[in-house]
Amino acid sequence: MNAHASETRRSSHPHSLPHRFHDLRAGPCRPGGALPRKDCGIQAGPARPGSESPSCRGVVQRWLTAVILTIGPVWLSTHLEGYGLCGEKTRVPNVVFILTDDQRWDYMSCAGHPFLKTPNMDRIAREGARFTNMFVTTSLCSPSRASLLSGLYAHAHSVVNNFTDYPNRLPNFPRQLKAAGYETAYIGKWHMNENSDEPRPGFDYWASHKGQAQYYDTPFNINGRREVLKGYYTHRVTDLAVDWIKRPHAGPFLLMLGHKAPHTPVVPEPKYAHVYDQINICYPASAFDLEGKPDWIRPRLTTWHGIYGPLWDFRPRFPDTSAAGVKEFAAFVRAYAAVIKSVDDGLGRILRTLEETGQLDNTLVIFLADNGFFLGEHGMMDKRAMHEESIRVPLVVRYPPRIRPGTVVDRMVLNIDLAPSILDICRAEPLSGIHGRSWKRLVAGDPSGWRTSWFYEYNYEKQFPYTPNVRGVRTDDWKYVHYPHGDGGPDRHKAELYNLKSDPKELKNLIADPASAAKLAELKTELARLMQQCGAWTDRMPIDEGVKDVLPEKSIR
Repeated sequence: MNAHASETRRSSHPHSLPHRFHDLRAGPCRPGGALPRKDCGIQAGPARPGSESPSCRGVVQRWLTAVILTIGPVWLSTHLEGYGLCGEKTRVPNVVFILTDDQRWDYMSCAGHPFLKTPNMDRIAREGARFTNMFVTTSLCSPSRASLLSGLYAHAHSVVNNFTDYPNRLPNFPRQLKAAGYETAYIGKWHMNENSDEPRPGFDYWASHKGQAQYYDTPFNINGRREVLKGYYTHRVTDLAVDWIKRPHAGPFLLMLGHKAPHTPVVPEPKYAHVYDQINICYPASAFDLEGKPDWIRPRLTTWHGIYGPLWDFRPRFPDTSAAGVKEFAAFVRAYAAVIKSVDDGLGRILRTLEETGQLDNTLVIFLADNGFFLGEHGMMDKRAMHEESIRVPLVVRYPPRIRPGTVVDRMVLNIDLAPSILDICRAEPLSGIHGRSWKRLVAGDPSGWRTSWFYEYNYEKQFPYTPNVRGVRTDDWKYVHYPHGDGGPDRHKAELYNLKSDPKELKNLIADPASAAKLAELKTELARLMQQCGAWTDRMPIDEGVKDVLPEKSIR
């Protein structure tokens, strides 16, 4: 059963409201969302015999008008299904869902990045909403993508590694939209089952490929026909998306676009290859501040996922622990930012196409990433662990009938919330038995009853033996992480405890701090409660075989 089903159900229907509320639907919108008095459905008329006096009736009418006008857009957008912020009748929206791969939350200029400029991501945030605390429940490509589709944790949807396909039997939000009459398309990186590019159920149009793909000249399967799309990946998938949007559509549509960028090995297009050459980049201070950290982090430093490792061919001679080795690290970070520039350009093309075809304001535009990414923090590269750089991702959303410009949502939102939110806003049949919940109320300004904690899970991978099994809980202000061995016995690595309010960079591990013992006990209890609530209490995971200084097989890098 969905523990939050009661929160995602429609709380009322316009036809159950008193008759005079129905007249709220039609009025034009005034600044601030208020309705003009003449459109509120309260009209003065001649007194009927035996009715109250005109002066009394006038007082009542003015009082009712004031009540209705002060109800505000939050009530309207939460309770009037099918009606916008101003009570106007709305169509079900199109959905354009754009997913990047391994883009951390702070790599947007609207999130305060010091040199990366992303005007189109910023535009969505400025004209819609930016979620400042968006997290993934497993920071690994395939499990996170399956959670986005299904609204389930990885242990429930069973895609717990990068080599498992999305189960055909398992419902997801694209299938729900298709059943509701939507035309559906998937373009770009699917990345569930490395060895298959076959069209997946639920999509009328399919253009994808096997595995990770390359930044140039990737072989695609386009509706069963295979061809190499010559040129830069980001531009070619954007070309396909723009062409598909321009097609005639008999009804609403869902377009999902999966980018490769900024996944490694990062390759900027020539236009941006040297755009950040003058930016000075150093190792982050936390890379060398490992006192009190778990013992598995130090051997990771020289591996495929460490700051002294090969950096996806940016450092041909490795490991390099010298001070001079920062040169290759800086080149990698500049390239990582540069490929995001190309993604932002493609996003701008899509927004312009929606504008030119007259569909932008009736399209729910969602831009987010499947995982975060370490850029040297705690000595790490890549993702997988539960530190903030790995689990926190960007999410910006635009849909004027529901979202006011400049909305900022600071509550903790998860990747498992995307599916129920999209279906809720599109007024489609909800998925049953899921773990996520709709954030439609959050963007309307109603945070009542929202989560205050959630748990994280990651399983050790033999193909990438650089991170142990991870289980943890995060609240608004605290985080507890531990590393089960996988045999049901005691943990063999030190756990971690952070006060995120006073230590947002997770520098001081409080796991052995006597003053934090009560908080530690509280968080352990909360982790157990959350896992039991989500059906993860019988926790299955592989045996942790330890961090190994070996390179992954080339085809899966």
